[in-house]
Amino acid sequence: MKRLLLLLSVACTLALGGCEKELIQTPISNGSVPDFYKTAADFDQAMTAVYSQLRGYPDREVILSELRSDNIYGISDIGSRDWDPINNFAASLLPINPYVADAWASDFSTIFRANTLLDQLATNGGVTGSLRTRYEGEAKFIRAFMYLDLVRKFGKVPVIDKALIPQDVAQIPRSEVTKVYDLIISDLQTAIANLPTTYTAANVGRPTQYAAKGMLALVYLTRSGPTYGINGPGLASKEYDKALPLLNDVINSAKFSVLPSYPNVFSYTNEDNAEVVFDIQYIANGSIGGSFVNVVIPDAYYTLSGIPFAAGSVGIKPCSTDLITNAYATTDTRKAFTIQPGYTYAGITETRSFYKKYLNPTGRGVSRTDWPINYIVMRYADILMMKAECILNGAGGTPADAAALLTPMRTRAAQPALTTLDVNSLLAERRREFAGENLRWYDLMRSGRVLDVMNAWVLTDDVNGKITRPITPNLLLYPVPQVELSSAPGLYDQNPGY
Repeated sequence: MKRLLLLLSVACTLALGGCEKELIQTPISNGSVPDFYKTAADFDQAMTAVYSQLRGYPDREVILSELRSDNIYGISDIGSRDWDPINNFAASLLPINPYVADAWASDFSTIFRANTLLDQLATNGGVTGSLRTRYEGEAKFIRAFMYLDLVRKFGKVPVIDKALIPQDVAQIPRSEVTKVYDLIISDLQTAIANLPTTYTAANVGRPTQYAAKGMLALVYLTRSGPTYGINGPGLASKEYDKALPLLNDVINSAKFSVLPSYPNVFSYTNEDNAEVVFDIQYIANGSIGGSFVNVVIPDAYYTLSGIPFAAGSVGIKPCSTDLITNAYATTDTRKAFTIQPGYTYAGITETRSFYKKYLNPTGRGVSRTDWPINYIVMRYADILMMKAECILNGAGGTPADAAALLTPMRTRAAQPALTTLDVNSLLAERRREFAGENLRWYDLMRSGRVLDVMNAWVLTDDVNGKITRPITPNLLLYPVPQVELSSAPGLYDQNPGY
């Protein structure tokens, strides 16, 4: 896939007028379908363009997921920032917030590209046979991935399964969450049927059948979470028995394993390793690098390492005291790899800690937004822990069986194996294993503990009094962006609380 991304970059550079005229770059609100799809090579380039839309997803997850959780207590050193009200659940989190607006627009832009490709696959003879089947699976996997992101952030969203002109889009209201899930599940079932179990080296990075099974299992777990009395991602559906066989299929495939070394999972020289189930691909020095690495790391930390200033973030987003002090045993090796405990530079000591899990200061490309390391969306450790979650919620097996699934991760972290497990212990183990990977907020949501955990955390961690109101169910979703409300007045209702 890195090779394919490189080819896309080259194609964009060489094409007259750039990729904007060749590929589907237009968001849902003002899209059009160019006369592009003629050959198999055109479809391949268009499929790669769908993937290219995922480049900003990790950055958004840092801000809208991890920063929202009890893992980060962000303090802006440079005045008010747009991420402040996201971190502190403030009333100033308005529908005009650029991070919120970008999440909606970017996800739907990706969906538009996927829909355009799917429409052309259905009507155009430019690609046939097994390749056509695979492209359908890939496009539907990405569409499902984006709709899962939307439903977890906004709840009800418009269900659009074909490329539409703006006038038609403006007639489609927000669909009930159940209807959004209907499309997600159908898409992932098609992806499971259509995608291969492995790829050649040149195509590594595309989703496999096992990535689709892991994603569908996550969907069932997400639906199984409580409703909190809102139109959110949880339906209290208790579908753990549907998720379990999918996870068993991934495990029994023997295609994946837990690496002996935790740092090696995130190594710049060991990408797409045996623990990676699905990731988003990047290449530095080719206009297709990533920027998620720097989002929580301050500039000065790079400077003391000999990297030019302005290589990192323009502010620090420190790990919470609770994460640093209470989450890890003193012998847990994951903590030292994941968290940087401050630094001293030019006579100034920074005592606040921050994530460094994906950081290799010498691996940066030409700018702060040009990192080569892939972003792991799902890894095998998550597959094992999701199976444990199914067992603990009555899908079959014992607490001892669930505990045994955690042994590979605990062993490599120099922690003793557990003999039993409960839901709270699993949630704590997931926090340690996936800190900095933007899963914590979603884990809290589907566990049913988000309100209890977050409100208790405010009492101990909010030393600056940033969070001035209780965290209530209405604050678990983001507002529908104002630009969407204004584009079709009266079509969308706003989420309660905004």
